[in-house]
Amino acid sequence: MSRPVTLFTGQWADLPFEEVCRLAADWGYDGLEIACSGDHFDVGRAMTESGYIKEKLAQLERYGLNVYAISNHLVGQAVCDDPIDFRHRAILPHRIWGEGEPERVRRRAASEMADTARAAAMLGVDTVVGFTGSKIWKYVAMFPPVPGEVIDDGYTDFARRWNPILDAFDDVGVRFAHEVHPSEIAYDYWTTTRTLEAVDHRPAFGLNWDPSHFVWQDLDPVAFILDFADRIYHVDCKDTTKRFDGRNSRLGSHLPWAHPRRGWDFVSTGHGDVPWEQCFRALKAIGYSGPISVEWEDAGMDRLRGAQEAVGFVRSLLFEPPESTFDAAFARTDGA
Repeated sequence: MSRPVTLFTGQWADLPFEEVCRLAADWGYDGLEIACSGDHFDVGRAMTESGYIKEKLAQLERYGLNVYAISNHLVGQAVCDDPIDFRHRAILPHRIWGEGEPERVRRRAASEMADTARAAAMLGVDTVVGFTGSKIWKYVAMFPPVPGEVIDDGYTDFARRWNPILDAFDDVGVRFAHEVHPSEIAYDYWTTTRTLEAVDHRPAFGLNWDPSHFVWQDLDPVAFILDFADRIYHVDCKDTTKRFDGRNSRLGSHLPWAHPRRGWDFVSTGHGDVPWEQCFRALKAIGYSGPISVEWEDAGMDRLRGAQEAVGFVRSLLFEPPESTFDAAFARTDGA
């Protein structure tokens, strides 16, 4: 199962892109999943500056790295979110936030996501990873009571806003890989099913499989791979550890990352409760041939150690299947 192992740059956006390239190459990564943040990749510049894409490719080439996907989680979040507020102002580029009027922010975000597909095609990649946002995530507790038609409208709103974006993806031969994640329109198994139905299962819309968001929800990450086999467009490797002891809550209790009273935490790949070997066997079974991208998030471990350690851990699980079945040797060859 030889697959390129890449590093997602989102958690490294405080460092210059050149430095991230150097680190990733030194650690033995094959390439990057480049985030549209920091100086790593700017969609606006890619669309307006003739030499911008060439410069990025040259930087990668200097370090022997490839790019297999770009990610625009932050802007994608603003396409459907309600409310749009101070949280979005903190993560969005000024050109998207503008004057902060919510509907204008959503429309500018949608326009930028369409441009992200065009920029990806110019860069030579066929997958954009990201979030969608959600009009109805705020109702997840379902109290005060939420009428069914309000939930229905949330999926209608998602389809209305994202179908034109996906048209732009189709135009340039790029796919969108939605990261199934709490706070999004698809955050678990059944909401993923409903989200795919909302856009009529169009091929432009697929999934970024990241098991860290499944584990703390008690979802089976292996079953997810098998059931959504035709929609696994990209893989992010992030881990989660659970500490449900009767006091620590699945909902986090408004406690910061790494607080000992949290019920779960993101940890570096290989240090949590994701059944990685079973997951990689499942990815092999469905014929997934894309990159395996390490996403470092661990409030208790230095990222330089976590990212360096993860590439070796992932490679140790990318073993090839045998050339023949183990029971083939039992077959009689004497014709009797």
